[in-house]
Amino acid sequence: MTSVLTVYFDGGCPLCRKEIAFWRRRNGADRIDWIDLTEVPGAFVTEGLSKDDAIKRFHVQTHEGRLYSGARAFAALWSVLPATRIAGWIMGLPVIVQVMELVYRGFLKIRPLWRPHRCVDGVCDL
Repeated sequence: MTSVLTVYFDGGCPLCRKEIAFWRRRNGADRIDWIDLTEVPGAFVTEGLSKDDAIKRFHVQTHEGRLYSGARAFAALWSVLPATRIAGWIMGLPVIVQVMELVYRGFLKIRPLWRPHRCVDGVCDL
């Protein structure tokens, strides 16, 4: 079966791991490739996405190769899962995704609290 989406996540972040585990248990998650960035060798995850950039923000890539990050990435993920498809569509609306991006950026400021040994001033190392 061809995957509909690739999800890149920070396996070194306990909160991120917990959230990804939640999404992986959802119906339709078997059609998604789940890539733990802590297990990716080298400096690049995929063309156009460095491991450093990927670890700083949530990213997904469609099967057509389009990369999304932040709130748009969550909207893309939710859009491919049956139980959250409508929520993904709503979140993808321009005004909604802009507001959610601001919320996500706020979360990124406190994210190092869950990954204290790997993040300094919002910059995370593997």
